[in-house]
Amino acid sequence: MVAAKQAGALRTIGELADETGIAQHVLRYWERNVPALKPLRRAGRRYYRPEDAALVRRLHHLVSVEGYTLEGAARAVRGSGPAPEPAVPLAAASIMQPAPPTQAIAPADWDRLRTLRDRLAAALNA
Repeated sequence: MVAAKQAGALRTIGELADETGIAQHVLRYWERNVPALKPLRRAGRRYYRPEDAALVRRLHHLVSVEGYTLEGAARAVRGSGPAPEPAVPLAAASIMQPAPPTQAIAPADWDRLRTLRDRLAAALNA
C-alpha cells in the first residue's frame, strides 16, 4: 500500500490522474490548450504543484459539472472578461430528450404524411 503524499508535495501526471479520475491523455491535452496550466518538467516528467492540481480540479468542475467548453473554462479561470456561458446549461439538458407525444396522429393525417413523403422522394429523384 502506497502512503498518501502530503498536501504540498509535487505529483506526477499518473498520481494526479489517479487522484482526480481524469485520464493522463486528457491532462496532457489540457496542458496544451490551457495556458495557465504549466506543470514543472524535469528529465521529461511532469510534476504538478499544488496550485496546478487545484487548477485541474477547477477546470474539471467547469467542464464536467457546469458544462463549459475547455476554452470557456480556461477563460473563466484566467479571469479575462466576463465568464462565458456554459456550452449546454444544465437546466436545458432536459431539452435534449424528446418529449413523449401528447396525442395520437389521426389516420387521415398519416395518409397526408405518406403522400407528402412520396412527393418529396419523387422530387429528389427527378
